[in-house]
Amino acid sequence: MKSLTIHNMDADLARAIEELAKSTGLSQNKVVKKLLRRALNLSEQEVPKRDVSAFFGDWTKEEAEDFDKAVKSFEDIDEEMWR
Repeated sequence: MKSLTIHNMDADLARAIEELAKSTGLSQNKVVKKLLRRALNLSEQEVPKRDVSAFFGDWTKEEAEDFDKAVKSFEDIDEEMWR
């Protein structure tokens, strides 16, 4: 992939990119790429999912429910212990 450096960006543009990044939770780099794709009428690229199931497997719904039940007690807080 290519990299691009933008020199002498004016303060208004830089601030707008920073604010958009903050409001969307994206990096400034991702914001700029999204804006460029939109401006050039290019479709959004799909973000690959980070699926690790091939390495660790999947749980059935029942297995997930059993696990949730088994660790439920970890959510309890012993108030006496914290005094």
